[in-house]
Amino acid sequence: MTELYLVRHGETEWSKSGQHTSVTDLDLTPHGVEEAEALRSKLDPADFGLVLSSPRLRARRTAELAGFTDYEVDENLAEWSYGDYEGITSKQIREQVPGWRIWTHPMPGGETKTQVINRLTQVVQRVRDSGVERAICFSHGHASRVLALCWLDIDIARGQSFPLNTGAVCVLGQEKESPAIIRWNA
Repeated sequence: MTELYLVRHGETEWSKSGQHTSVTDLDLTPHGVEEAEALRSKLDPADFGLVLSSPRLRARRTAELAGFTDYEVDENLAEWSYGDYEGITSKQIREQVPGWRIWTHPMPGGETKTQVINRLTQVVQRVRDSGVERAICFSHGHASRVLALCWLDIDIARGQSFPLNTGAVCVLGQEKESPAIIRWNA
């Protein structure tokens, strides 16, 4: 089975403030640039037979600053579309919808859980069918967690149990015959 590396983009102003960012195309903060550049010492582009990135600037710029200039944009790696919640924080949403969590509640005007799962399952299948030893995806916090859940065939509601830092690297693979998390938030 192919090992799949997941990289969350570096910090943006909205990831720093906790604002939901899907279609808003923000660049990295200076700290986000540092996080992305720090990946150069952890990842060698020559080790990866398949390199994919979300179409969003923050993910593409993270890939490039990490030394991955030859990547393919995959629309399926875009962040979960937050719809009406774009640009606001979970705390602000909970003022209107007590107990709201992205993993368990609807996303008015945005993608449904089923749509996100279907989209990221396509990435999982693409990686598994690639035949490469290692693949890497530059993506986002929620999208990467959903991708990992699809890899593991775990219910999306468990996504809250897998926090993901900006600039973090995760590795998915297998343990014997079973899909597994090899490393998380490294």
